[in-house]
Amino acid sequence: MFQNETPRGAKFLIIRFSAFGDVVQTLSVASALANAFPGAEVQWITRKDMAPLLRNHPHIHKVWEFDRKAGMLGLIKLVWSMRGENFTHIYDAHNNSRSRVIAMILRPLGFLGIGPKFIRRSIRRWKRFLLFKFRINKFEQPFNGQRDLLEPLAPWGVSKIAPPAPQIFPSTEVIEKARGILGNEYAGAVSLAPSAAYFLKRWPKDYWKQLIALMPGQKFILLGGPEDSFIEDIHAIAPERVMNLAGKTSLQVSSAVVGLSRVVISNDTGLLHVAEQLGKRTIALMGPAPFGFPSRPTTKIMELELSCRPCSKHGQGPCVNKEKFHKCLVNITPDQVAEQLRRILEETT
Repeated sequence: MFQNETPRGAKFLIIRFSAFGDVVQTLSVASALANAFPGAEVQWITRKDMAPLLRNHPHIHKVWEFDRKAGMLGLIKLVWSMRGENFTHIYDAHNNSRSRVIAMILRPLGFLGIGPKFIRRSIRRWKRFLLFKFRINKFEQPFNGQRDLLEPLAPWGVSKIAPPAPQIFPSTEVIEKARGILGNEYAGAVSLAPSAAYFLKRWPKDYWKQLIALMPGQKFILLGGPEDSFIEDIHAIAPERVMNLAGKTSLQVSSAVVGLSRVVISNDTGLLHVAEQLGKRTIALMGPAPFGFPSRPTTKIMELELSCRPCSKHGQGPCVNKEKFHKCLVNITPDQVAEQLRRILEETT
């Protein structure tokens, strides 16, 4: 791997506030920087509720937590206090108004080329416009979420190949809490993540029920947030062998549960990336959105090649398939997913 000569006192700042899945994928950046700049210090500024995900990472030396309740004034005060860190490199992996405020405070003479070396990840709006408006795809194929986060760092000699898993490190306390919740009965069960930020990114609810019914000897764990009340309907199909943890555990404990699972089946959502960063065998059900695509060989991507895909950057819709609503996921059948699951279970026996 290419390595830079580490400047004396090299100190990097990564800017990424949210969302859950994006923060988890960006964890690879810290290790990639450490690989390219041995001995360098890496710090990170993120949202307060995301900060626990970064703890225990061997290549993240300090985490700055921003509380959204503090507003823009609170952010300015926090970043003002960071000036004494004398960062040598800043990577804006978020590219929003908050990250731009940080850049202006930490490198006020940046427009003159004075201050820390700086890279801002491009949103590639023109490519997005061509893709979603005219179906002209200028993005590197296949889509790959971690590659897209690492590629901007090429000018610093950083590889765009994701460092190996694990890249997320739940604490011993969190892991033991997860073990206590699962007990012996659900240790090594299959975890399911049926939710996603947008409806069109969700494999149909009844399909999850059918999948469970097709695997009568298998125990399952359901993961999701407190707003995912629909998951209880899935749990009801076989409550004697399905544990519903949706809304009952923190992101950190849910991540530890993923790590204790034998296999993970997930929609295009944050827990998919947790599974990847833990190196778990995973089945990814990919629908309308192109960005944040799985990145590791441990993941089996299930998707349909349709002319209408991808149809929106986050999967917010509307569905544009004139033949069948939600075809990209509806036409991935429970039988097909069950077959893939059986294969993986046999391989991991």
